[in-house]
Amino acid sequence: MKLDVITLDGGKAGSVELSDDIFGQEPRRDILYRVVRWQRNKAQAGTHKVKTRTEVKYSTKKIVRQKGSGGARHGSRKAPIFRGGGVYKGPTPRSHGHELTKKVRKMGLMHALSSKAQAGKLVVLDELSAAGKTGALARQVKDLGWKRALIIDGATVNEDFAQAARNLGNVDVLPTMGANVMDILKRDTLVITKAGVEALEARLKCTPMT
Repeated sequence: MKLDVITLDGGKAGSVELSDDIFGQEPRRDILYRVVRWQRNKAQAGTHKVKTRTEVKYSTKKIVRQKGSGGARHGSRKAPIFRGGGVYKGPTPRSHGHELTKKVRKMGLMHALSSKAQAGKLVVLDELSAAGKTGALARQVKDLGWKRALIIDGATVNEDFAQAARNLGNVDVLPTMGANVMDILKRDTLVITKAGVEALEARLKCTPMT
């Protein structure tokens, strides 16, 4: 697959050959769903907590006598049936993460990249260069027509560009190792630098599929 390379000013800077094994696959919705679900569950805090019967504070004295009261034989105000009593089988702190094999995670990333390429939402950028001015970068992004963009650079992100893009709500910048399925799918436009393309291909080709 061959794509034109552009600059931030909108000019052409040659072309680049993309690997069909990474950018030319037929996207599978089931694989993308599994990876996104794994990411979402792993990110969930899991700090929800309720007080059980042994944790609420009430007197341990028996409420009413066992017989002759005309009511039920209650023994403690801590019972879940009473207002303010402990919660029965409520949520406790735990991890919501689950296992997902490296093979499926790798396939998910390749299918996410391929889905953007098929939809025509993949842009290859020559390099990230900015003078650290948010206003100038905002005008360039607007002229290029990027409404919600994810920009992936090489191993490290240009510091001046990252500083300029920090206050742009419609632009996210990640290094190659930060590229993930969920961020790619929820952005309208995927922008990858030439260094990012090389790093992504090296990252995904060196990982075994088995």
